[in-house]
Amino acid sequence: MTQMRETGARTVIVSGATFGIGHDIAVYLAEAGYRVLGFGLEAAPVSSVATASVAALNAEAETKGLPLSFVAGDVTSESNVAAAIDQALAFGQGLHGVINNAAIGPLGTVLDTDPALFSRILEVNLKGPYQMCRAAIPHMAQGGGGRIVNVGSGAGWGKPNMAAYSASKGGLVALSAAMALDHFADGIAVNTVIPGGGGIVSGMSLGRVSGDQSRLQAKAVGTVAGRFMTGQDLAGAIRFLLS
Repeated sequence: MTQMRETGARTVIVSGATFGIGHDIAVYLAEAGYRVLGFGLEAAPVSSVATASVAALNAEAETKGLPLSFVAGDVTSESNVAAAIDQALAFGQGLHGVINNAAIGPLGTVLDTDPALFSRILEVNLKGPYQMCRAAIPHMAQGGGGRIVNVGSGAGWGKPNMAAYSASKGGLVALSAAMALDHFADGIAVNTVIPGGGGIVSGMSLGRVSGDQSRLQAKAVGTVAGRFMTGQDLAGAIRFLLS
């Protein structure tokens, strides 16, 4: 399918973009004409089966002629986040959008999630977006506005065996609403997208079922289109919210 390309080369940064849904989002937006910086890990995070090579991803993007660059980094590191924002700004187009996709999703109740893991989940899934936005918003405001899209989850309203993950995603919904109110006057729109239907294939979701896709999708609802959701489905919604 041929996509309509955006006018200009507005710069966006996508966290968690080195594999899975985040990678799909980064590629989709680059194909649509955005100048994209993909920011993420190379080693698989806790409970995930995904790995990546930034060098290989950059080589692939160059081969395809996409306005897409990848850089390794962790959203929990303030210095890594600052470096990624600086690299996006170095493209010379300001900063139009931030897509906060990076997340980890270990399963567990409050009884079998130890305190260190609980803290790590909140650090990645909630503090990570906070740090990305804190670094990006001043540049967006100075440039006349921008768009922030946070990738949430239906678990943000509570799901069984996802105590810490649910807490982090529920917090992200509230943080998004608060930022939308705080920065409306700066011309910055803040939204949350919620992937739905289950069965989404990603390193995180496969990690929950030991890499077995049939187990992942066995009881999934799917979508109204009669199939499981894909990263491109989510990317289409994000592209609309960036416009």
